Amino acid sequence: MSNVETEPTESHRGTPADGERSARVPHIDVLAPRDVPLGGPRSMKVRRTLPQRGRPLIGAWCFADHYGPDDVAVTGGMDVAPHPHTGLQTVSWLFSGEIEHRDSLGSHALVRPGELNLMTGGYGISHSEVSTARTTILHGVQLWVALPEQHRNAERDFKHHVPDPVRIAEAEIRVFLGSFAGDVSPVPTFTPLLGAEIVLEPHAAVTFAVDPGFEHGLLVDHGNVRMADTLLHPAELGYADTGNDTLTLTNESDDTARTVLLGGTPFGEQIVMWWNFIGRNHEEIVRAREDWQNASQRFGAVEGYDGERLPAPVLPNAVIAPRGNPPRR
Repeated sequence: MSNVETEPTESHRGTPADGERSARVPHIDVLAPRDVPLGGPRSMKVRRTLPQRGRPLIGAWCFADHYGPDDVAVTGGMDVAPHPHTGLQTVSWLFSGEIEHRDSLGSHALVRPGELNLMTGGYGISHSEVSTARTTILHGVQLWVALPEQHRNAERDFKHHVPDPVRIAEAEIRVFLGSFAGDVSPVPTFTPLLGAEIVLEPHAAVTFAVDPGFEHGLLVDHGNVRMADTLLHPAELGYADTGNDTLTLTNESDDTARTVLLGGTPFGEQIVMWWNFIGRNHEEIVRAREDWQNASQRFGAVEGYDGERLPAPVLPNAVIAPRGNPPRR
C-alpha cells in the first residue's frame, strides 16, 4: 500500500482488569487506530496503528494498516497505482477478498485469504495493488518491515507462502513469518520476526509460549480480546515489551475473535520514514523521491497496470528527523 500520512499519533496505556498490576503480568500499551484514506475512485479508508509518534516500531514492524470488511460495490475497493518502496518489505495478509499484485521484479500474483505475499524493496522496487472483479468484501491487513542497515539495499524479491493451520487448545493459528505454536514459516527474514493470525473460540483463554527477547503487538480484527490483563477492542493494537516468556489471550466475546500477532527483537536503529520510503537521513529520502519522479531505473516499471503511476507528494519544508522507539522500561 501507499502511505499518505506524515503525522502519526500517540498511543495510550491500557487499564488492568482489576486495577492492580502483578509484576508477573506484562504491561500492555494500547495503540489506537486512526482513519487514513488509501486512495482509489472513492477513497477506501484504512485503520492505521503503526507508526505512532510514541512507538514507530514493534520489532522491525514499522507499518500496520487494517481495512474492511469493505463492500467494494459501495467503496470501489482497492486500486493503488504503481508506487515505489525503499528500505522495507511489504507483507500482505487477507481475511476475505482477492488482490492482484504486480511489481517491477515481474511478479504477477494474487493475494488470497490465509496466504502470505512478501515483497522486498531494498534499494528500490515499485508495485500496484488492485482488488479483483471476483471480490465482494475486502478485508485484511497490510504490514511493512524495516530492513536493518546491512540489508536495507537488498535486491528486489517476492515470496509466497500458504501456512497450514495449527490447533492449540481453543485457538487456530496460521504462522506466516517466524516460529510460533510449534510451527515455523519457511520464509526467510532479515531480522528475527513473528507474524501469525490467531482465531480464538468464544470465551477461550489460551496461554502461548513466546520468545522473551521479542516485543509483541496484538492487532484485534474482530471480537474483544484481553491481552494479559488489558482489554483490546476491534482495530486496537496492544503492545508488550520484551521479557515475557508467555502471553495469555482471552476472548471476551460470544463469537470467535480474530487477531494478528506481530513480534520481533527490538529494532535498535533510528529510521526516517516518509511516504513509501525508509532511509536513515533526510538526504536519502530526497534522493529517492527525485529518482521516482524522474522515472529512474532504480524502481523499475510495473507492467500490466491500466493507468498512470502515483506521483510523489511534496516534501515538507523542514528536515525529516530520524525516529526510534522510546527507551525501554
